[in-house]
Amino acid sequence: KSSPLARDAWGVSIEYEEDGYVSDENAHDINYDELLADMKEGTAEASQERVAAGYESISLVGWASKPYYDPKTHKMHWAKEIQFGDSPEHTLNYNIRVLGRQGVLVLNFIASMPQLNEIKDNVGDVLAMTNFDEGNRYEDFNPDIDEVAAYGIGALVAGKVLAKTGL
Repeated sequence: KSSPLARDAWGVSIEYEEDGYVSDENAHDINYDELLADMKEGTAEASQERVAAGYESISLVGWASKPYYDPKTHKMHWAKEIQFGDSPEHTLNYNIRVLGRQGVLVLNFIASMPQLNEIKDNVGDVLAMTNFDEGNRYEDFNPDIDEVAAYGIGALVAGKVLAKTGL
């Protein structure tokens, strides 16, 4: 056991975004290498704004774990390696998304890159325990009454800023 303030501590943020049903029909068509290039460009632009506002720069180094979508469970996960300023220790941002009838459960592991294997070892357990109740599951979607999100699977990975540009 360690303290949340310990150097080797990691945490998970949990949110729910009620943006509507996210269609997964194009999940198998996404080129994640091209998406990464777009994300790096967007991060570089955002970094310039951060520096101008007095914060340290940020850069997206690359995938720490390439995106994977399971169409049977409607769950997706991926990890990004991020560098803040000139820090030699990079940050790990491991993402899990669970698609539901009316939105997306968002889980983000925040840790350092040396913790990648430890996080990967725990992802399966987290995926197994994150499910929507009957009536709110992805397969419970009713196109006659439910809202559809304005974005798809690619935007879950790229983020909503890039989603607005058409991803």
